[in-house]
Amino acid sequence: MNLSQRNRATVSKPDDQLSGKLFNSPNDLVQHSNGSYLFTDPPYGLKDADDSKQKQLAFNGVYWLKGGDVTLVTDQLTRPNGLALSPDEKWLYVANSDPQAAQWWKYPLSADGAVGEGQLFFDATAWVKSKPGLPDGLKVLPSGHLLATGPGGVLVFSAQGEHLGTIQTGVAAANVALSLDIQYLYITASNYLLRIKLKAAV
Repeated sequence: MNLSQRNRATVSKPDDQLSGKLFNSPNDLVQHSNGSYLFTDPPYGLKDADDSKQKQLAFNGVYWLKGGDVTLVTDQLTRPNGLALSPDEKWLYVANSDPQAAQWWKYPLSADGAVGEGQLFFDATAWVKSKPGLPDGLKVLPSGHLLATGPGGVLVFSAQGEHLGTIQTGVAAANVALSLDIQYLYITASNYLLRIKLKAAV
């Protein structure tokens, strides 16, 4: 969901360092049950990415939009991309689409809206040279299991970060979506739109 350069929004009120500067190119978002939104802001929509003359922020961030105010969740990821919330909304998962750091991170969320220090959830950097794809879109099942596009296809993780298996797509997979009844998983992979029936919402 990249925004064009013309439509790039302005960071409103996170702090003095960010105030008044333009986002890079907001990419993915997830809605919290309280109506707020969390979103990632990689440089993919900018010509020359991090080296773009139009880039006003010195980092690529993850943000939380609450009631018109935008606060920075983290500026420590090089290519923040897909993101999702755990079923109890106590954790935020973020994919980092960097071949040098192909990782997923998780951030604890408290009831009062505070965000804790990030923790490495899974590192697939070693797989990048031999398998197509990078961490990108992801979804979380009611059980807490993650379905995340990455090297090799769609990786299945337990909530504890254990790699349970991979849905091998043969080409780089970019994003995933669940049907409303959580019976089917949809996958975008290069020039394919794929659907797979889930045996259970594991």
